[in-house]
Amino acid sequence: MPKFLKAIRLDASDAHVFPAAAEPGDWVIPGTFAFRAYTQEGLEGKIRQAFVSGFLSLETFGWSTLATPAEISEDERARLVERLAQYFVDEHGAPSAEAAHGVAEAEIADTMELAEELEINSLLAIQREIDDEGAINERFHLVTPPENAPHARIWDVSGDE
Repeated sequence: MPKFLKAIRLDASDAHVFPAAAEPGDWVIPGTFAFRAYTQEGLEGKIRQAFVSGFLSLETFGWSTLATPAEISEDERARLVERLAQYFVDEHGAPSAEAAHGVAEAEIADTMELAEELEINSLLAIQREIDDEGAINERFHLVTPPENAPHARIWDVSGDE
């Protein structure tokens, strides 16, 4: 089955650092297009944080610091294409959902390609920057726990008394 990216939240920080936070389990895409009209000087505060390190939710259109791959059905993929096409109309000036469909399809396909190479339960982060010519560059990296670091214990088991 094909894979896509879902938001994952390890702590409450997304709700405090982004203009709006994605909910855990939301389908997400990189969403770099959302910053096409910004300059380095225009990126401030929570918008800057979303620019630097956010994945865009296709459910709430909030942002998530981390994403993880998950299997996706064809019906759900098609729903996301339609949802993103309508978002392009509502928020980015596309003349119609039909006109935006091809771009939405390409965004979804790019995210599926990115997710396909990842193992289930991987944690993916994004970093963006604007170069000297004004182009936005994005990089993805896997978040891995430090080597030889034990997992945190959440409880101890003791014998019956």
